[in-house]
Amino acid sequence: MKSTPRTRRLGESVREALAEVLRDDVSDPRVDFATIISVEVSSDLNLANVYVTTHGGEAEYESLLEGLRSADKRIRAGLARRVQMRVVPELHYHLDTTLDQSMRITEALKDIPPTLLQDEDDV
Repeated sequence: MKSTPRTRRLGESVREALAEVLRDDVSDPRVDFATIISVEVSSDLNLANVYVTTHGGEAEYESLLEGLRSADKRIRAGLARRVQMRVVPELHYHLDTTLDQSMRITEALKDIPPTLLQDEDDV
Protein backbone atom coordinates (compact mmCIF):
# COMPACT_ATOMS: atom_id res chain seq x y z
CA MET A 1 0.00 0.00 0.00
CA LYS A 2 1.17 3.48 -0.79
CA SER A 3 1.94 5.40 2.37
CA THR A 4 1.24 9.09 2.80
CA PRO A 5 1.61 11.24 5.91
CA ARG A 6 -2.17 11.10 6.36
CA THR A 7 -2.39 7.29 6.11
CA ARG A 8 0.62 6.90 8.45
CA ARG A 9 -1.03 9.11 11.10
CA LEU A 10 -4.32 7.30 10.68
CA GLY A 11 -2.57 3.93 10.86
CA GLU A 12 -0.97 4.90 14.15
CA SER A 13 -4.34 6.06 15.53
CA VAL A 14 -5.95 2.81 14.42
CA ARG A 15 -3.11 0.80 16.00
CA GLU A 16 -3.59 2.52 19.35
CA ALA A 17 -7.37 2.14 19.20
CA LEU A 18 -7.11 -1.55 18.27
CA ALA A 19 -4.84 -2.16 21.25
CA GLU A 20 -7.50 -0.63 23.51
CA VAL A 21 -10.24 -2.67 21.84
CA LEU A 22 -8.35 -5.92 22.32
CA ARG A 23 -7.63 -5.05 25.95
CA ASP A 24 -11.12 -3.81 26.89
CA ASP A 25 -13.72 -5.26 24.52
CA VAL A 26 -12.50 -8.70 23.44
CA SER A 27 -12.60 -11.49 26.01
CA ASP A 28 -11.35 -14.29 23.73
CA PRO A 29 -8.36 -15.96 25.46
CA ARG A 30 -6.73 -16.57 22.07
CA VAL A 31 -6.00 -12.85 21.75
CA ASP A 32 -4.92 -12.19 25.35
CA PHE A 33 -1.23 -11.87 24.52
CA ALA A 34 -1.62 -10.22 21.12
CA THR A 35 0.61 -7.30 20.29
CA ILE A 36 -0.28 -5.05 17.41
CA ILE A 37 2.98 -4.17 15.70
CA SER A 38 1.70 -1.82 13.00
CA VAL A 39 -1.30 -0.89 10.88
CA GLU A 40 -1.16 0.15 7.23
CA VAL A 41 -4.25 1.96 5.98
CA SER A 42 -4.97 2.09 2.25
CA SER A 43 -5.13 5.47 0.52
CA ASP A 44 -8.92 5.16 0.08
CA LEU A 45 -9.22 4.33 3.83
CA ASN A 46 -11.36 1.24 3.14
CA LEU A 47 -8.74 -1.39 4.03
CA ALA A 48 -6.27 -1.76 6.87
CA ASN A 49 -3.55 -4.39 7.13
CA VAL A 50 -3.01 -5.17 10.81
CA TYR A 51 0.33 -6.79 11.70
CA VAL A 52 0.22 -8.74 14.96
CA THR A 53 2.41 -11.04 16.99
CA THR A 54 2.16 -13.10 20.16
CA HIS A 55 4.33 -15.24 22.41
CA GLY A 56 4.82 -18.85 21.43
CA GLY A 57 5.11 -20.78 18.22
CA GLU A 58 3.11 -21.67 15.14
CA ALA A 59 0.14 -23.05 17.11
CA GLU A 60 -0.23 -19.80 19.06
CA TYR A 61 0.06 -17.76 15.85
CA GLU A 62 -2.73 -19.69 14.17
CA SER A 63 -4.86 -19.50 17.30
CA LEU A 64 -4.31 -15.73 17.44
CA LEU A 65 -5.40 -15.27 13.82
CA GLU A 66 -8.49 -17.42 14.39
CA GLY A 67 -9.38 -15.41 17.50
CA LEU A 68 -8.98 -12.09 15.69
CA ARG A 69 -11.05 -13.23 12.74
CA SER A 70 -13.82 -14.56 14.97
CA ALA A 71 -13.98 -11.29 16.91
CA ASP A 72 -13.69 -9.08 13.81
CA LYS A 73 -17.17 -7.52 14.11
CA ARG A 74 -16.64 -6.67 17.77
CA ILE A 75 -13.19 -5.27 16.99
CA ARG A 76 -14.50 -3.07 14.17
CA ALA A 77 -17.36 -1.82 16.36
CA GLY A 78 -14.90 -0.89 19.11
CA LEU A 79 -12.68 0.78 16.54
CA ALA A 80 -15.63 2.82 15.25
CA ARG A 81 -16.27 4.11 18.80
CA ARG A 82 -12.64 5.15 19.29
CA VAL A 83 -11.54 6.57 15.92
CA GLN A 84 -13.51 9.21 14.06
CA MET A 85 -13.71 7.92 10.50
CA ARG A 86 -16.43 8.12 7.91
CA VAL A 87 -16.01 4.42 7.12
CA VAL A 88 -14.36 1.88 9.41
CA PRO A 89 -11.83 0.03 7.27
CA GLU A 90 -12.00 -3.69 6.59
CA LEU A 91 -9.31 -5.31 8.73
CA HIS A 92 -6.92 -7.90 7.32
CA TYR A 93 -4.76 -9.60 9.94
CA HIS A 94 -1.17 -10.65 9.20
CA LEU A 95 1.48 -12.22 11.40
CA ASP A 96 4.64 -10.25 12.01
CA THR A 97 7.38 -12.80 12.62
CA THR A 98 10.26 -10.31 12.50
CA LEU A 99 11.03 -10.81 16.18
CA ASP A 100 11.25 -14.60 15.72
CA GLN A 101 13.56 -14.18 12.75
CA SER A 102 15.84 -11.81 14.65
CA MET A 103 16.00 -14.24 17.58
CA ARG A 104 17.01 -17.07 15.21
CA ILE A 105 19.75 -14.89 13.70
CA THR A 106 21.01 -13.92 17.15
CA GLU A 107 21.15 -17.57 18.21
CA ALA A 108 22.93 -18.53 14.98
CA LEU A 109 25.54 -15.81 15.54
CA LYS A 110 26.23 -17.18 19.02
CA ASP A 111 27.21 -20.50 17.44
CA ILE A 112 29.97 -19.11 15.19
CA PRO A 113 33.09 -21.27 15.63
CA PRO A 114 36.02 -19.39 17.18
CA THR A 115 38.17 -20.19 14.13
CA LEU A 116 35.94 -17.97 11.98
CA LEU A 117 36.23 -14.99 14.31
CA GLN A 118 38.99 -12.51 13.52
CA ASP A 119 40.67 -10.22 15.95
CA GLU A 120 41.00 -6.60 14.90
CA ASP A 121 44.77 -7.00 15.28
CA ASP A 122 44.84 -9.59 12.48
CA VAL A 123 43.25 -7.28 9.93
